[in-house]
Amino acid sequence: MTPPLALTALGVATPLGCGKVATASNLLAGSQAGLAERDDLLFGRAVTVGVVDAELPPGRPADSDCRNNRLMQLVLDEIAESVAAAVRWYGPQRIAVVLGTSTSGIAEGGAAVEQHRRTGAWPDGFTYRQQELGNLAGHAACYLGVTGPAYTIATACSSGAKAFASARRLIRAGLVDAAVVGGADTLCRLTLNGFNAIEALSPTRCNPFSRNRDGITIGEGAAAFLLEPTDGPVRLLGIGESSDAYHASAPAPDGAGAAAAMRQALADAGLSPDEIGYVNLHGTGTTLNDAMESHAMASVFARPVPASSTKAMTGHMLGAAGACEAAFLWLTLSPAYNPQGRLPPHLWDGVPMPDVPPLNLVAIGDRIRFGEESALLSNSFAFAGSNASLVLGRGRVA
Repeated sequence: MTPPLALTALGVATPLGCGKVATASNLLAGSQAGLAERDDLLFGRAVTVGVVDAELPPGRPADSDCRNNRLMQLVLDEIAESVAAAVRWYGPQRIAVVLGTSTSGIAEGGAAVEQHRRTGAWPDGFTYRQQELGNLAGHAACYLGVTGPAYTIATACSSGAKAFASARRLIRAGLVDAAVVGGADTLCRLTLNGFNAIEALSPTRCNPFSRNRDGITIGEGAAAFLLEPTDGPVRLLGIGESSDAYHASAPAPDGAGAAAAMRQALADAGLSPDEIGYVNLHGTGTTLNDAMESHAMASVFARPVPASSTKAMTGHMLGAAGACEAAFLWLTLSPAYNPQGRLPPHLWDGVPMPDVPPLNLVAIGDRIRFGEESALLSNSFAFAGSNASLVLGRGRVA
């Protein structure tokens, strides 16, 4: 029998707050305080984004310093004690680091190019390493002092979720005994202007699954977990991945690829759809995604399972979304951080989409209605049909 894998430690920083206490409190209360209007990101107009409001630690090492890596350091500090204990138990060479991102240090790269165009000189201390996509995991491994395999997943908006699958494969293959897994993404002008160019941005706050939805809100965030072969209080029960490759940027309208990822995650967990107590929807607020996901949900769940998109509170954290939304499941499952058993609410204008299967969207104050061994599911869907679903559940250790 395959031993269980537990997410024994969590560090998280999103527009909902920094750390588990603040994040859980604001998540379950339905706070949108982390969404703010910025005029320094888009060419020609202001835009609403989700912002991590925290003083970030200085980057170490300096040659890979960027906001993305500093944000990851912030959440690694929250699990540092647990990682140090794992290093003593397993050895530094037996711990992997697998993280997801889509922006890396592109913000610093863009600023460097602008300065070079103005002055002909690069900024002091700027190196290309700051913006390499693979730099995040290597930076984190160096910061933590672990020497096992370290690499970054960059599959757009499924990156942070797919990192869990890669980390689990390393453990099951016997290459490592434990892994630091998660993701980080930070705001940058290139990303915002790219989404604006394809007319995908909402002019205000996103409005997922509403008839009046008009695009995404971009946010930033990071989450890091310690994944170990034990039966801890929150377990990684199942993972599903699919690649429908329907279109470079649009999802398959019938949601077949998304549904396949959910079914695979359920089968991997050995659970039926009726044993899922809540689904964290991908729910970007775009016309195509929300309609597709509604069809996918209806094809997998015969009953109206409680569900919500948390992106109306955080914005879409892109490559970090899957990891951060897994953190939201972790906090929802935790009696320590959610003693009242509340579910993350769905914030919207209350006007349902026509001509699609309805969803059972969570209101503020709704509570978990499932047994101690039941589970929660989270969806992450990306460009080109790169889909991932995660199932987390309570273990036997309180």
